[in-house]
Amino acid sequence: MESIAEYFTNIPSSHRSAILLGGLTFFLLLESGLPFYRKSYKKAAHLGINLFFTLTTVLVNFLMAFLLLRTADWVVADKIGLLQWLPDMPLWLFFVLGLFLMDLVGAYFIHWMEHKVRWMWRFHLVHHTDPNVDTTTANRHHPGESVFRFVFTLIGIIVCGAPISLIMMYQSLSVVFTQFNHANIQFPKWLDDALSWVVVTPGMHRVHHHYVLPYTDTNYGNIFSVWDRLFGTFARVDNDKLVFGIDTHPDPREHSNVWELLKMPFQKYRSPVGAKFEE
Repeated sequence: MESIAEYFTNIPSSHRSAILLGGLTFFLLLESGLPFYRKSYKKAAHLGINLFFTLTTVLVNFLMAFLLLRTADWVVADKIGLLQWLPDMPLWLFFVLGLFLMDLVGAYFIHWMEHKVRWMWRFHLVHHTDPNVDTTTANRHHPGESVFRFVFTLIGIIVCGAPISLIMMYQSLSVVFTQFNHANIQFPKWLDDALSWVVVTPGMHRVHHHYVLPYTDTNYGNIFSVWDRLFGTFARVDNDKLVFGIDTHPDPREHSNVWELLKMPFQKYRSPVGAKFEE
């Protein structure tokens, strides 16, 4: 475990890039062999849009990375956060607890807030407008959303008292899991159901991408499914009945154009069926 911690403490940027690109390539190949749906659509254009937003996400995280490093050094030096206050524990337990806590604050909680806070939802719409959910959808986030997701990662570091080794491990796993649970792949139902007791599976997460409420507001988790079950936001739906996208933006000219997607958070709010917010 010490060698793993040491690796993530000093993980090279090239390795982090390899995790992102390697995971994307792996799941794209897996989608061709185990697809959930075989719908015909302009895959090159779809890929181009989602890779654009993947690159903006990477850029935002790169530009703000110094804050992450400074925060990690601060919480360790000043013994701030839950993990720093707990008595000595085995290293493996330290990392397991840390991953659960980082996933709660840095993924589940901010995702839940994006669906409950109106101005956040307007940015998060870019992610939900994708009518062809696949592994490239994972990082289809407006740059503005990437910023406040990064802020909640910082909050997670402070709450947890996470050292840099834990942060790098969490971010690496988070990238792979979000690619996995958005992937257009299908497991036998018994296997997907069994795995979803521990981690977020494609069959569990794609319910979240159904185009109307209430299912849009379920299954917020990224790595661990325990948070949705614990906080009552878990839902299971026959995946064959799902329709991807969002009911407020059905026009392909809006969700298949980078410029229109960049403008989306700043346009007049549109109330969905079963409105989440008042006009």
